[in-house]
Amino acid sequence: MAKESSFDVVSTVDMQEVDNAFQQAKKEIAQRYDLKDSGAEVALDKAGQTITVSAPSDFVARQVIDVVGSKLVRRGIDLAAVKWGDAQPAAGQSVRQQASIVSGIDKDTAGRINKDIKATKLKVKVQIEGDKLRVSSASRDTLQEVIAFLRGQDYGQPLQYVNYR
Repeated sequence: MAKESSFDVVSTVDMQEVDNAFQQAKKEIAQRYDLKDSGAEVALDKAGQTITVSAPSDFVARQVIDVVGSKLVRRGIDLAAVKWGDAQPAAGQSVRQQASIVSGIDKDTAGRINKDIKATKLKVKVQIEGDKLRVSSASRDTLQEVIAFLRGQDYGQPLQYVNYR
């Protein structure tokens, strides 16, 4: 019997790249003419994996979020990994908006991915291992079909395919 091949489906974000994008966005906000003296601030909590934007108005907050988003894209971070919450009123007329950085696959999403792979009727085994999935099969071509299928689906977060052997 041939040795089984496998790969892992994960969802990871490089926090160092997020920090680099945050530093670039902070610098642009401090230098940009329309945002320089607006009182807009952006903060990054690496441990909690959150980005917080504070601005004097909703319009300025959206501009700051656009700047942060453009810097994240430029650093190779998929915007699907950043989930922005609703704008909340803060002191005075200002607003605060927080984003969480999605890392890892939660149980519900892992279950959906597992169900979708089984619905393809391909001869593969799927195991949920914490915040990742391991897909294995005797045929490497079948694994390639699974990867192509998953790339065509939208699970609300970016997926990477690692440890292909």
